[in-house]
Amino acid sequence: MKQSAGILLYRKNETTVEFFLVHPGGPFFVRKQEGYWTIPKGEFTAGEEPLHAAIREFQEETGFLLSGDFMPLNPIIQKGGKKVYCWLLEKNIDAKRIKSNTFEITWPPKSGRVQTYPEIDQAAWFTIDQAKVMINEKQVSLLEEARKFII
Repeated sequence: MKQSAGILLYRKNETTVEFFLVHPGGPFFVRKQEGYWTIPKGEFTAGEEPLHAAIREFQEETGFLLSGDFMPLNPIIQKGGKKVYCWLLEKNIDAKRIKSNTFEITWPPKSGRVQTYPEIDQAAWFTIDQAKVMINEKQVSLLEEARKFII
């Protein structure tokens, strides 16, 4: 079974709590918004500590290195069967300043043209109600569990 590890950031002020989500880059997701945003996450290999992988993946996808008191959330299983481990962390970062790593793909298919795309092309802060609309449906339970710890 494939496994991923990620981090769900939140920030709060007097009236609201917001969650940090990212949008996958590349040609497959360019016009897809609702239900396609995600926590910053990535696969890890056997023997790699999942939390370390989550921190590494967050940095690769956003350019921000995180530290702090990470709170583990219950793992989820996504549609394709991938198990996702997630940690909750309170931290306010500037979503407009992300710098993602890139990947190459032949696009359009069979064109022979190799193009480079950012792994993550957008990041934003959402209230829980907004986040539930934007996030991958299998990750909604992460938001709901996180809210129990925050409020």
